[in-house]
Amino acid sequence: MITSIFVMLIIIQFIIGLLFAFNVVGRNEFLMGFYDAINRLLEPVLRPIRNLMPNTGAIDFSPLVVIILLQIILIVLRNIIMSV
Repeated sequence: MITSIFVMLIIIQFIIGLLFAFNVVGRNEFLMGFYDAINRLLEPVLRPIRNLMPNTGAIDFSPLVVIILLQIILIVLRNIIMSV
């Protein structure tokens, strides 16, 4: 449940970031505040991944890496629990 919420926050952050980058939506106060709050929640997790990855320019792959790592951890934990 918590991991699903975390993944959804990462996806929402990615989508809002794209909307801002391509000027699809204006930078109104509510959306900027919401985006800022999501960034503050996710930055402690994404920053170490960003530091490990090479610079790819404008595209940030760290959210994708975090989602993949979360899924791998969940699969491993499920297999451990099922084998007990």
